[in-house]
Amino acid sequence: MHADIFTELSVVLVVVALIAGVMRLLRQPLILGYILTGILVGPVALNLIHSKEAFEGFAEIGIALLLFIIGLGMNITVIKSLGKVSVVTAAVILFLVGGAGIAACLALGFDLTTSFIIGLALFFSSTIIILKVLSDKREVNRLHGQIAIGVIIVDDVVATIAMVVVTALSQGDGLSPQDVAWLALKAFGLGFLLLVAGAKVIPYISKQFAKSQEYLFLFAIAWGFGIASLFGLAGFSHEVGALFAGVSLASLPYATEMGTRLKPLRDFFVVLFFVSLGEQFVFDDFGSIFVPALVLSAIVILGKPLFVMMSLGALRYTKLTSFKAGVHLSQISEFSIVLVVLAHQLNVVDARATSIITLVALITIAASSYLMKYDDALYRKLAKILDIFERKNVMERKQKHGLYSNILFGYHHGGHEFLQLFRETKQRYLVVDYDPDVIEHLEAQGIRHAYGDATDVEFLEEINAGRANFAASTVLDKSVNRQLLSFLHQHNPDMVFVCHAHTHEDALELYEHGASYVILPRFLGNEYITSHIKRYGADQEMFKRFRQKHIVSIGKRAVESL
Repeated sequence: MHADIFTELSVVLVVVALIAGVMRLLRQPLILGYILTGILVGPVALNLIHSKEAFEGFAEIGIALLLFIIGLGMNITVIKSLGKVSVVTAAVILFLVGGAGIAACLALGFDLTTSFIIGLALFFSSTIIILKVLSDKREVNRLHGQIAIGVIIVDDVVATIAMVVVTALSQGDGLSPQDVAWLALKAFGLGFLLLVAGAKVIPYISKQFAKSQEYLFLFAIAWGFGIASLFGLAGFSHEVGALFAGVSLASLPYATEMGTRLKPLRDFFVVLFFVSLGEQFVFDDFGSIFVPALVLSAIVILGKPLFVMMSLGALRYTKLTSFKAGVHLSQISEFSIVLVVLAHQLNVVDARATSIITLVALITIAASSYLMKYDDALYRKLAKILDIFERKNVMERKQKHGLYSNILFGYHHGGHEFLQLFRETKQRYLVVDYDPDVIEHLEAQGIRHAYGDATDVEFLEEINAGRANFAASTVLDKSVNRQLLSFLHQHNPDMVFVCHAHTHEDALELYEHGASYVILPRFLGNEYITSHIKRYGADQEMFKRFRQKHIVSIGKRAVESL
C-alpha cells in the first residue's frame, strides 16, 4: 500500500512539473496547470490515482497550512475594522447571486430544493484559490485582499450552517433553535480559548520555543493542526480552525519566521490539493449538463464582481478596491462541490446537480485565474465604465493633499532610511502605503501619510505625485513599480525615481523603462543610496552617471549567475 502511494505520488509530481513548465512557457496561471494535471491523471484520462483517501488527506493538509500562514500575517484590529463590510458584502452575494442561481435552475426545470442547494453553492468562493493568488501576488495585506479574506471567512461560517441545514432536510425536520444556540456556544467557547491562549499563555512561553528554530517549526505545525482539529471536532471546518490558529499567534515577534519556515511545506501540499481537485472532474452525460453549467458559470463570473462592486461602492470604497475584490471572488468553492455531493448522497437534490456544479467549478476557477492574473490591465481598460460604482465622497480618500517634493511609496523594506533622509534634508515629504497596519503605525508616529494603492491613477493624481521632484518605492512587485514609473515620468520626465527589485532581470527591465536607480536589497541596502543622495543631492544628471555604472555591474552579475 505504501509503495503504491509513493509511486502514484512520484508520477503525479513528474506530470505536475512537466505541465507547469509548459504553462510557464505559455505565461499561463500555474493553478490551471495543476488542475489540468489532476484531470490528466484522473479517471477521465490516465486513471493513475487509486489512493484517493491519501490524496484527499494531502489536499486537506495543504488548505490548513495555507490558511494557518495567512492567519499568521493577519491582525485582530484589521479583522475587526473590516467585519461590517465583509458581512454586508457576503450577504449581498448570498441573496443576489444565490437568488439568480435559484431562478436560473427553476427556469431550467429543476425542483425547488435542488435549485435552492445549487443557488447556495454558487454563493461560496474558493478560499484556497483566492489566498493562493493573493499570496503569490503579495496582495494579502492590500485592502481588496483583506476584504476578500473577510468575505470568505463569512463564507465558512455559512458553510457550517449549510451542512447542518442539508442534513436536517434529509431527515425531514428543520434546524431547531437548540441547534443554532449550541453552534453559537461552541464558536464562542473556541474563540474565547484562542483569545486567552494568544494573549496570556503563548507570549510567556514563546521565548522558549523560539530559542530553537527546529522547535519553533514543530510548535507552529502542532499549534496550527491541533487547533484546526479542535474546530473539526466542534463541528466547524478545519480550514476556519487553521486560520484562527494563525491569527492567535499573529502578534508574536516570531510569527513571520514561523510563516517563512512553513511556506515550502505549504507549497508542496497546495499543489497536491489542486491536483486532487482536477482529479474529481468526471462527467457521465456532458451534453445534458453543459448548458446549465454555462448559465450558472455566467452568473458567478459576471454576477459576483458586479454585486460586490455595487456593495462596496455603496459603502464608499473606491472603484479600484471594489473591482479587485469582486474579481478575486469570481469563482465557486471546492466546498460547493462537497455541499452538492452531500445533498445528492442524502437524496435531497437531482442526480445531475453534482456533475453540473463540478463543471461550474472548473469553468469559474479557470476564468477567475485569468481575471486575477490580469486584473490591473482589465481595470485600466474599464476604469471609465467603473465610475458608476464609485461615490464622490469615498471613504478611502478623505484627506486632501498639498504638494510634496518627496514621496515614499511603501514603508516596509527599509522605508525608514528614506524617511530619515527627508527629515535631515528638511524636505516636505509624504509616505504612501496600502497596508492598514502600516498606516496605523505612521499615524501613531505623527508621520505624514496617505492610504492608497500606488497603481490607482486617480489616487496618484489626488496626492499630486506627478509634481514631486523625487520619489522612492520600497515595493518589491515589479509590475507595481512599472506602473508607478510610467505615471510619474508621464507627468514629470525629470523626476528622480528610485525603486526596489527582486532580481537582476527585474532591475534591468526597470532601468529600461526609465528608473533612475534600482536597489537590489540582497546586494545593496537603502543606506548606500540615501547616503549618496545626502552627499551629492538628487540631481538627475548625477543619477544618469550613477545609473549607467550600476546597469553594467548588474549585467556582469547576471552573466556570472548563468
